[in-house]
Amino acid sequence: MKKCILIVIDSLGVGAAPDAIAFGDEESNTFGNVSKVIGNLNLPTFNKLGFGAITEINGLDSLQYTATVGKLAEKSKGNDSTTGHWEIAGLISEKEFNIFPDGFPEEVVDRVSKVTGYEFIGNFHASGTEIINNLGEEHIASNKLILYTSGDSVFQIAAHEEVINLKTLYEVCERARVVCNDYNIGRVIARPFKGKPNNFERTYDRKDFGITPPGETLLSYLYKNKFKTLGIGKISDLFGEKYLDESIHTEGDQDGLNTLIRTYSEGLYDFYFINLVDLDMLYGHREDPEGYYEGLKIIDKNLEKLLNILNDDDLLILTGDHGTDPTDGKTDHSREYVPLVAYKKNIVRNNIGEKNTFSVIAASISDFFGLDNIFYGDSFLKEIKEK
Repeated sequence: MKKCILIVIDSLGVGAAPDAIAFGDEESNTFGNVSKVIGNLNLPTFNKLGFGAITEINGLDSLQYTATVGKLAEKSKGNDSTTGHWEIAGLISEKEFNIFPDGFPEEVVDRVSKVTGYEFIGNFHASGTEIINNLGEEHIASNKLILYTSGDSVFQIAAHEEVINLKTLYEVCERARVVCNDYNIGRVIARPFKGKPNNFERTYDRKDFGITPPGETLLSYLYKNKFKTLGIGKISDLFGEKYLDESIHTEGDQDGLNTLIRTYSEGLYDFYFINLVDLDMLYGHREDPEGYYEGLKIIDKNLEKLLNILNDDDLLILTGDHGTDPTDGKTDHSREYVPLVAYKKNIVRNNIGEKNTFSVIAASISDFFGLDNIFYGDSFLKEIKEK
């Protein structure tokens, strides 16, 4: 049976969205601005897939490519990973998750302390690496957990692995999740770290505890129609595991892409859904365009391997969930178009322009599997031109 692979490259924006001015992001272009800092990018697979035809990227050609390309504007109100992934999967969010730029109200923190048995330090908007460096020693000395947030709707709890073990940290976050439901907070995130003062390091045991999607998504729709689904990376954190036949946690993009290539080669699933988080987590939020480019090169090399084994009838889709421009002087997400790249063997290039919602992806994958489209937006499958 034919298969579909959907890769979400976390944070890979391709230019200011129509409503970017409302977010102060009218100059943002994550992919393009990285190339302005670096110069010509050496990304042969991204080039082949037509990213240079979506936005101006130094080193990528705008005419010589083999894919169907376009760019998608977000219809949902929010600008975070949960909202972005939900819309990719067909669920439009009419209401934004609550954000707390000045820290969480005392009432929320007190309730979480009561149900978890832990006190907290911090409770302000911060970069994760900065706050563990600044508060890590106090945390170790006091056994109080580090609480912080960002421009997203996230309740982040950081703890050194020698202060509380991973199982306990996850249990704390599960209990905090119940409280955060009452305040419409998108995600509770466990942020374990290790190391010594002045050399603390976050581990890949991060875990997101999200709100269950409040409606039908592509995953639930495929699962109910007997298609086998696999989530790789943080997909289960954003959607839950109910409609995944299997979920595989990964430790970074290289591990995630290795897992995708291995599982696709085994051929046990109909739909492969993967999130690649490193560009966002390691480089976008840290304002590191040089690191962002190194992360892009890792993805590029592994995409080449994937294209080489892709079966003739199978469909590969690449997109993003928001921007995180590492050149804009901010550590939060940027409101951007995300790329749409659809690739099959034996097709010719076609630029289908702008679409007004991420959910055309859910519509198109439904179409690919022969299902009626129940999602907002039209399928773009008919715009994929075969030789």
